[in-house]
Amino acid sequence: MPREAWLPILMLVGSNIFMTFAWYGHLKYKTAPIALAVLLSWGIAFFEYWLAVPANRIGHGYYLAAQLKTIQEIVTLVVFAGFSVLYLGEPIRWNHGVGFLCLVAAAIFLFGNWQASAG
Repeated sequence: MPREAWLPILMLVGSNIFMTFAWYGHLKYKTAPIALAVLLSWGIAFFEYWLAVPANRIGHGYYLAAQLKTIQEIVTLVVFAGFSVLYLGEPIRWNHGVGFLCLVAAAIFLFGNWQASAG
């Protein structure tokens, strides 16, 4: 894989960090007004889009759209797992691990060369 093909993945990691904080960061501050949480989340999401949209545009030169979506979903779960443990203090349980493995299996199918050979 060319070195440049890693750039969209790194950008998706960054965008997912922003988006995870936008969607779930306010859960530590449940006494704050919901309107404030929405506005702050929207502001954070603005920066997420500045990484996600270019990541997908650049990435489409190296990956199929279905592959990009699969990368994004796996990155989302990895980022969220770290966020859940480190920021929210919530544990990752065995069933979460099994679900993550199912996504890895999906990635294997999406990235594999499964074309039937003409015989």
